[in-house]
Amino acid sequence: MNSNPSRGFNYLIRGFKLITQPSLRLFVIIPLTINLLIFALLIGVTLNQFSGWIDAAMAWVPSWLDFIRWILWPIAVVLILTVVMYSFSVIANFIASPFNGLLAEKTEELLTGQEVPGFETIGKALLSFPKSMGREVVKLVYYLPLALLVLIISFIVSPIAPVLWFMLGAWMMAIQYCDYPADNHQRSFKLMKKAVQVQRLTSSGFGAGVMLGTMIPIINFIIMPAAVCGATAYWVDELQGRLPTNDLLE
Repeated sequence: MNSNPSRGFNYLIRGFKLITQPSLRLFVIIPLTINLLIFALLIGVTLNQFSGWIDAAMAWVPSWLDFIRWILWPIAVVLILTVVMYSFSVIANFIASPFNGLLAEKTEELLTGQEVPGFETIGKALLSFPKSMGREVVKLVYYLPLALLVLIISFIVSPIAPVLWFMLGAWMMAIQYCDYPADNHQRSFKLMKKAVQVQRLTSSGFGAGVMLGTMIPIINFIIMPAAVCGATAYWVDELQGRLPTNDLLE
């Protein structure tokens, strides 16, 4: 099956439809509530600081480029918005990670009709919090060198910085959410990442949709459970078959 960005975006649309399924509503409520609280709190902080961040970003513009400040200002807005919203998502996913895993488990069972040997209950998901946090740290360690590289390039070629940060955020969103169903099956992060890379365009289309969703008011409150369900559908349809059956965590 050829990799296709629109097919990846369609998985996110499918995720929005899945969160309305009666059998998933209980498992959607917890990550939805966590996401709602985190975004509401941090957006409040951001609104108070946003103009200061814009001023600080524009202070980097040399005086001889003043004539194109009207172009650089919206670029700075997009850049800060992208970085801030991705950071919010990272925080929300750290806190909600075991419940996202549980939602991925129940979504896969709904899609396949087969039991997934995962958390099973909300109580077991709570008990797995340390393990889930460890997996989130692995993702963060993967992200940081990429972020450093993009930061360096951003200083060299500032006008394309928003595009680079958005592309990195989109890629990490695909990695973030596809990892939940993979972890439920005890698949290693390394092999999951390779499967996502093989379908790079599809994965990027999915991640770009999630990234855009984090930047749209109201949608950003419900994007996390929709992304979990959409990534699980992507896993079931395409990614799972790309991993060897003996790729289990040690």
